[in-house]
Parts: sequence; structure tokens; C-alpha cells
Amino acid sequence: MRVAGSGGQDDAVIDPALSAVARQWVAAVRQTSYLDLGADALQHFFERQAAALRGGDPRAGDEAGAALVAAGLNSPEALQRSIAVLFALPNTNGELVGAFAAGFARASRQKVLDDQERIRRAWTRALTDAEHSLQRELHHQAHHDPLTGLPNRVLLYGHLAEALRDAEDGTRVGVCFLDLDEFKTINDTLGHGYGDQLLVALADRLRSCVLDAGHFVARVGGDEFVVVVRDTKGPEELTELAEAMLSALNKPVRLDGHELAVSASIGIVEQAARGAEPEELLRAADATLYLAKADGRARYAVFDEQRNAQQLLQYGLTGRLAGALERGEFELVYQPLVGLADNRLRGAEALLRWRHPELGTVSPNTFIPVAEQSGMILPLGRWVLRESCLAAAAWQRSHPGERLLISVNVSPRQCTDPRLLDDVRAALADSGLEPGNLQLELTETVLMQSTGRPVQTLRTIADLGVRIVIDDFGIGYSNLAYLRHLPVHGLKLAGAFMAGIRKLESDHVDEQIVETVIRLAHTLQMTVTAEGIETADQAARLAALGCDLGQGWHFGRPVAPARIPAMRSPAEA
Repeated sequence: MRVAGSGGQDDAVIDPALSAVARQWVAAVRQTSYLDLGADALQHFFERQAAALRGGDPRAGDEAGAALVAAGLNSPEALQRSIAVLFALPNTNGELVGAFAAGFARASRQKVLDDQERIRRAWTRALTDAEHSLQRELHHQAHHDPLTGLPNRVLLYGHLAEALRDAEDGTRVGVCFLDLDEFKTINDTLGHGYGDQLLVALADRLRSCVLDAGHFVARVGGDEFVVVVRDTKGPEELTELAEAMLSALNKPVRLDGHELAVSASIGIVEQAARGAEPEELLRAADATLYLAKADGRARYAVFDEQRNAQQLLQYGLTGRLAGALERGEFELVYQPLVGLADNRLRGAEALLRWRHPELGTVSPNTFIPVAEQSGMILPLGRWVLRESCLAAAAWQRSHPGERLLISVNVSPRQCTDPRLLDDVRAALADSGLEPGNLQLELTETVLMQSTGRPVQTLRTIADLGVRIVIDDFGIGYSNLAYLRHLPVHGLKLAGAFMAGIRKLESDHVDEQIVETVIRLAHTLQMTVTAEGIETADQAARLAALGCDLGQGWHFGRPVAPARIPAMRSPAEA
């Protein structure tokens, strides 16, 4: 038999005695360690080691000890049994055995170090891979919505900023800001679980509309989504996309036996990309979205510079409005209410004015909707009611023989406020005004839509002796049969009816309408007031039709409260 010699030497003839030692060596150490070598390979390995060691050279012993470790026989038991076998070889001496043990120990230490290094590197790779995986996951979570998987507001800003930064001259960009209509109703009625499922389903529909076209879509709020369109060809591309999204979202979604349907409103901004800012684009699209909602919802609106300027004004007023009352920026002026039959002063309507320190006098048509939406109308209305009653009580004290009526407007939000009755009682008590001298004006729409507690509140207020009047009567859809069951004492005709009466040559249609309303109101034992009277001829024609009270520039413009009792006739106004 010939085997490869130790240290790369030529094969040598192995005599039977060495083969027997090799078999003995295999039998001694085979069970001490797990080996990948088969029986033949293991026999061949030990024959080489025995052949190298038979000369008694200590260097060969050192190499054999190291070879044993390299073969996987690195346990103390393998070393101990190997030394016992070595004494069966010729020329074995203490120096050879010591060298064998030293080589074994050196190789074992090196193997431990190598294993530790291998483990360290493996751990390093594993930790690095885990760190990279974690970083990718954290990055995804930081830039994506966890519910729908869509990009979030952070990624949206980055994408939009990149699109604007890389834009060339002539490149245009479009933004669609989308909000679901009445989504809160689903959350409130069915629960947030159904709301979340609905959002996921609708987000998938948006993906199919947007991503296939190569656009970017993100979820930026509870039920708000934004679509960015790069390199647009004009507003038409955005409106076509908006129509496709509205069509996709309007289809009902079936969830656990419930068929859920919501509509959406979309604000669109399309403009040159160069010089634009992400925040400004998103703000304009968001503002335009609310124009779509104001126009009736379930539609889109395209950015309009003039309407946007108006909205900016309202946003600015919202912040200023909060402290305007405490800063004394509001004041009340009073427009006379005159009896048309005798041309005598019967009272006045309180009109609110805002003296803005920068903008000057702000129209009520501008700031009242802002106050209504923000909730500031409640403390503001409470202040108007109290100040008006104080002014009317002062009139009464200065002219004890006359009963002058004070008419105060009540906003839609005040009408549903549970504190309205307490506010009225407090204003009357603090001022000492008789309830019969107070008149509350409510719009026709609010009064017709009031049911339940609001109507009960109005009945209780009317039971106090306070008059209730419908303002701007004739521009809504009043049911006169329903009116007779409400605590209403009078109607105030909308100024639109004065158009025909204002003309010298009229087809008398407006007059006939006004006459019919006056007759019906009187049948229901209600008084009728006409506002917007500008001439003596109008006043005379309305008096002839039976109208009870008149208001307008013919009788006097709004004035400070102290001037009201002195106004006896148009000539004195």
C-alpha cells in the first residue's frame, strides 16, 4: 500500500505493522469527535501520520499533532488516546510525544481563535444585515402610511420638492388634494374598524387610477389623499384624472354585509413648476378642496386666484378673530325700525361691526361666516345680545313713555346652542329690559330645519315674552302650514322683493307677491317688516300694501345707540 507522505513527501510503502497501528489509532479516536471522513479516508490519514512519526523526529510529531486537530480530532480525549497509540510505534520517545502534544495544543488554540474570528465575522455580518433590514423597515415606516401602505406626508414633501427642484423652464406640475365626504359618519355609526377597511379599499382604487398612469399618490391625513402629477400638459389632464378618481371612489364597497358608499371632493392646482414651493402648492390645493365642498361636494374645483385671495383673508381673520372681542375691536350700530302707517320710530336692529386695526371696517358678510365656522360666533353672539339689551334698556329709561323694540340676529350655531335660553335670560336680567322689547331674528332656513330641542328652546324664549321673527323671508322654502306651529311672531321680507317695488314702472309682480305674503302673515297673526327701503315712494307703496314696519336708508343709516331715541322721522334721521 502507498499513501501520501507527511509534509507533501512522496508516497512510501506502508508495512503491515504501521497499518495495524493506523487501525488501532482509528479505533481509539473515532468515537471522540464527529468526523466528516469515511472509514477508508480515516485509515489512510492515520497511515500517513504513522509513517511520518516512525522515525521519532520531534518536528514530525509537532506536525502530526496539528494535523490531528485539522482533521477534527481536537478533543482532550482524542489527544490522550492518540498518545497511548504512539507508544506502539518504533522509535517513540518522550521528546516525540511532547512535540506531538505541543503541536496539538498549538493547533487547538489556533482553531479556537479561528472559530472565534469566524463567529465574530458571522455575527458582524448578521448584525449588519439586521441593521440594514431594520433601517429599511424604519425608513419605510417613517415614509409610509401603516394602514394603506401609501406614501405619507413626509415622502410626499420629498417627492414634490424633488419634482420642483429638477423642473426645467416650461415644465408644469399638478396637485390634486382629495378628501372623502361624510367619512366621519361611517366611523361614528359603524366604528373605526369599518372605517379603516373602507380606507384600505378606497386607497387600492386610487392606486389603480394613479400609479398605472405613473403619478404619485400619498395619504396625508385621516381621509385625505394627495396626488402629484409631473410634467403636466395643462389643467385638462388634472380634471380628467379627478373625474376618473371620483368615478372610482363613488362605487359602493361591500364590507361584512354592509354596502358602504362615500363621495369625495378634490381641489386641483396646476401651474408652472419652476419657482413653486411644495408648501404653497399643497396649501392652495387644500384651500381649493374646500371650495369644492362649499360648492356641493362630490366634485372637483380648480384653483382660482380671486377665490383663493378671499380664503386667505378669511384664514387671516380666523386667527385675529379669537382675541378681537377682548381687544374691544367690535362695536354695535343700530338701524331704525319705523312703523309704515304713522312713520314713527318703533325700535332698531343691532348690527355688528368689526373695526380691524389693519383692514379697517370688515364686512359682516366676510367675518360672520368665519366666526360661525370657528365657533367664535357663540361668545360674540352672547356679547351682541347683552350689549343690545343694555342699549335698549337705556333707551327705555330715557323715554319711559315709549316702547322701543331691539332686534338681534341669532346665528344658526347659536340656535342649536344649549346655552341660548340662559343667554337670553341673563341679558334680560343684567339689563333690566322687558322681554317684550326684545326681538330675535332667525333665518328662514334655520328655523324651518329646527326640530326637537332647538324648537323647545325657542318656545320657552317666546313664553318669556320675547318676539321671534323670521329674517330674509321668501328666499328659502318655507312651509306656511308648518310656520303656524312654530313660536314665530313676525316675518321680515327679503331685500330681493324690493327690486320690483324700487322701479318706477314695475310689472307689479313683486308687489303682488309682497301683498300676498303680508295677507298670509296677518292671517297667521304675524307682523311683516320690509328692509332695504330707500325712497319715500317705496315706503308709501309698502304701507298701502299693509306692511307693518320698514327699515332702510330712507329712514336712516345705522348709527350709534345714543342717537336712536332722537330719530323721530326720516327728516330727523
